[in-house]
Amino acid sequence: MYHWERRTPLIPVHVRELAQAMGTDFIVQSSDMRAYSDDEYREAGLSVAADLKDCPVIIALKEIPIDVLEKDKAYVFFSHVIKGQITNMPMLQRALDLGCTIIDYEKITNDDGRRLIAFGNYAGLAGMIDTLWSLGDRLAWEGIDNPFEPLTQASKYADLATAKAAIQKVGERIKRDGLPKAITPLTIGIAGYGNVAKGAQEILDLLPITDVTPADLLAGRLPENARHSILKIVFQEKDTVLPLEEHKAFELQEFYDHPERYRAAFERYLPHLTTLVNCIYWEPKYPRLITVEAAKAIYADGQPKLRVIGDISCDVKGGIEITVKATEPDDPIYVYDPQTGSIQSGVEGHGPVMMVVDILPSELPRESSAYFSNILKGFVPDIAAADYTVGFEALNLPPALKRAVICHGGELTPDYTYIKKYLEATT
Repeated sequence: MYHWERRTPLIPVHVRELAQAMGTDFIVQSSDMRAYSDDEYREAGLSVAADLKDCPVIIALKEIPIDVLEKDKAYVFFSHVIKGQITNMPMLQRALDLGCTIIDYEKITNDDGRRLIAFGNYAGLAGMIDTLWSLGDRLAWEGIDNPFEPLTQASKYADLATAKAAIQKVGERIKRDGLPKAITPLTIGIAGYGNVAKGAQEILDLLPITDVTPADLLAGRLPENARHSILKIVFQEKDTVLPLEEHKAFELQEFYDHPERYRAAFERYLPHLTTLVNCIYWEPKYPRLITVEAAKAIYADGQPKLRVIGDISCDVKGGIEITVKATEPDDPIYVYDPQTGSIQSGVEGHGPVMMVVDILPSELPRESSAYFSNILKGFVPDIAAADYTVGFEALNLPPALKRAVICHGGELTPDYTYIKKYLEATT
């Protein structure tokens, strides 16, 4: 498994509660990497074993290694196959060959399509910590003494409380000593306003903040003395696009239904931002926030204001087109050279520092696991009670769970037959 992944889907106290309430035996697979140790599960009265060969239902977290999959078993995890991800097609094919059932957390939704199980705002929390750390290192490389230098990556702190305390100290220094003249006013833009963005703002708001509207940022209507606070700008959809039809007002529902009626308009803000934190869900039908051409333009004449892009959404070549690859916590950042399209790990080089870790909640493994587990435990009784030997139509799962069954009995389920074309393309 991944050497940086330390999360668990169910924490000890919740497994104990489930075992007692359901009268069901739970077996925990031994791990010396998990944020919750084997001993913590044992202390909760649970059995710990080297393998799960006797368990018909496996509740996991990330992709299951191909050689671990077993015939006719049901697996619950983030499969990362619903977009036809090439790297996971062999795993899916093996699951089909073995007659396995896969229930994907990402597709456990209510009747309106809203996800019911996720890691909440932990991506935003860790992502903003890492973005501020990246900014400090980048400015230091440029020779600019700055208050962010003492910060480190989220995964290096003992817990979230310790990380927050470190950021509060940075805030105290900014209030006391001010920001370097070379980077004043320091502007941090947050694209989005959902759970991820709320997590990012929870961290950023530990610093002295002055809120600025996107319109005021463009017009240059900024506080006269911004040395002792950071200017925060939150962007919504209405700020990122403009209607193609001149003089037409922006309408959110129309944008969702007919994005082709709108054009990208976010790039006008780039010359005014020190840091951008992207928390927006993106699909190809929507305009991008940053294109390759826009990055070339703003970096064509020396060093612009924009130093760091924290792409928490992390869609490779997606909403931020210069996110050319996702990273892992042990090599989290790279500099993108807009002129050549090349990248270099770290903070050195011409171009923005890209913070693009795609498993940010894993940098806060205990807290994010507890949050996730508290939601997941409510679904476990139904997952455990289902009879996976029957056909899909007869599979007795609540609608929210049944919508998440990617494959069953060696076949893709009706909602996911489209994945067959991706499977065929990789064989």
